[in-house]
Amino acid sequence: MSMPRLSTYSLPFVLCTWFGLGKLKPMPGSWGSAGALPFAWLLQMYGGWWAVAVAAAIVALVALWAIRLFLVRWPGEDPGEVVIDEVAGQWMTLIFVPPDLMLYLIGFIVFRFFDITKIWPASWADNTLSGAPGVLIDDLFAGLYGMITMLVIVHFFWT
Repeated sequence: MSMPRLSTYSLPFVLCTWFGLGKLKPMPGSWGSAGALPFAWLLQMYGGWWAVAVAAAIVALVALWAIRLFLVRWPGEDPGEVVIDEVAGQWMTLIFVPPDLMLYLIGFIVFRFFDITKIWPASWADNTLSGAPGVLIDDLFAGLYGMITMLVIVHFFWT
C-alpha cells in the first residue's frame, strides 16, 4: 500500500509542526511546548482536568497517525520540526495544574527539563523505538514525569 504524498499544507504536516511552530528556530520543541499552553489553559478553564487529560490522549493518538505520514515524506529519526509530541507531553504535565500563569510557566520548564534530559525509561524509548512511536513515547514519559512533579508542587508548595 502506497502512502499519500504530503505537502507543507497537508493536515499531517500542519499538526506535526503544531501549526508551523515546529519550523521556528532555535529550539522548535520549546516553541511547540509553548504553543500548547494556551490550548491547555482553555481546556482547563472550560472543561477541567479531565478535558486536558482527554485532549492529551487524543493528541497522542493523532500524533501517531500524523507522524507516521510525516516520516514517509520527510524521513528522520526524530525530525526537529515535529512538535506534536511535545504538545501531548506538555498537556500531560498540566493535567492537574489549575490555570495560573506562574504554575504554567513552572509546568513548561518542568516538561522541557524532562523532555531534554530523557530520564530512563524515556531514554530507552528514544534510543530503541523507531518510527512514530519512537518520536512520541519519550515525550509521553517526560509528560508523565512532569505531571507527577507538578502534582507535588501544587499539592505541597502552592497555596
